[in-house]
Amino acid sequence: MVRAWAVIAAAGSSTRMGPGRDKQLSLLLGRPVLVRTLQTFLQHPAIAGCVVVVSPGKLAHYQELVSEWQLDQQAGRLVLAAGGSSRAASVQKGLAALPGDCTHVLVHDGARPLVELSDISRVLEAAVEHGAAVLAVPVKDTVKQVNGDLIQSTPPRDRLWLAQTPQAFAVDVLRRAYAVSEEALQRATDDASLVEGLGLAVKLVPGSYRNIKITTPDDLQIAGALLQQGEMNIMRVGTGYDVHRLVPERPLVLGGVAVPWPMGLLGHSDADVLLHAIMDALLGAAALGDIGRHFPDTDEKYRGISSLLLLKEVGRLVDAAGYRVGNVDAVIVAQAPRLAPYVEYMRENVAVALGIERGAVSIKATTTEKLGFTGREEGVAAQAVVLLSSV
Repeated sequence: MVRAWAVIAAAGSSTRMGPGRDKQLSLLLGRPVLVRTLQTFLQHPAIAGCVVVVSPGKLAHYQELVSEWQLDQQAGRLVLAAGGSSRAASVQKGLAALPGDCTHVLVHDGARPLVELSDISRVLEAAVEHGAAVLAVPVKDTVKQVNGDLIQSTPPRDRLWLAQTPQAFAVDVLRRAYAVSEEALQRATDDASLVEGLGLAVKLVPGSYRNIKITTPDDLQIAGALLQQGEMNIMRVGTGYDVHRLVPERPLVLGGVAVPWPMGLLGHSDADVLLHAIMDALLGAAALGDIGRHFPDTDEKYRGISSLLLLKEVGRLVDAAGYRVGNVDAVIVAQAPRLAPYVEYMRENVAVALGIERGAVSIKATTTEKLGFTGREEGVAAQAVVLLSSV
């Protein structure tokens, strides 16, 4: 049985990014470079988990990043490890942190955020079959071998490829490859070259020119342009559903509107069932979890809070993830009271909170003809569907 983990090398000094800039933390269309890389690997169904090797002095900072972006929601799938003085030393530490049941490992540069799921699949499949595999692309330009500023030779271009990551290996093969002298580790320019040093063949897997490594500020701009081009017209759909019980001595708040009624909805916040359904739909479309993760009912700061404030925060999270709200379509299911007089105010509240036109917000109210818990006026339910766009 194949059980693959990824070692993400993110402990570099980022000197070519300029003073004080960490390329892993640089924002790429609203998301840090490393976050984009990790989200891709954690999304892949064949990747059991990731070991992220970072600079020892920044370990706490990266832990905060992981928590902020909800990358550690699935227990045990993300491990942070302190790196070494070189890339080879960092990869060694990553290998040491792999679980015992790991059979294959993919080594990837954290600063390659445009890697695609299909790239990961193909290089892993090749490693399972051959023991070692590398993504690479053919050289486009003529290459010159020089001595100082004088050309010595021109190698045939048709046999030259540019190695990329991820590079994938049977885990025992890569561990053997790294069990060499410090001098050999310093000479190695990538993981595959160490495996080649064992006398083993490495399978070449054609990659993509989009899979660039961010090293300089110019690379960051190029990656942003490629990302926008690749994500153009991509749509994401999300659905949300919520229910709250009706109880006495609570205000009835729906869509941010206080509706006059002797019963209100029970909840930790203002229990605005409509906005809760919309928030879950938004978070779901952007693959950012649900409202319970972001605003837990165990946190006192959310007690009695207006759900309009929470909706604004969800809108900020969706925006930071690189998405824009296209439209919202929601329905409130309640036997009573009659909600038609308040719907336009609800639409306005939602539109303002999300920074979109009111015409992009549809809110409807319906009954269940006195059937079920809503028909018996025991509670109120709401459903929502949203459309997000990547541009």
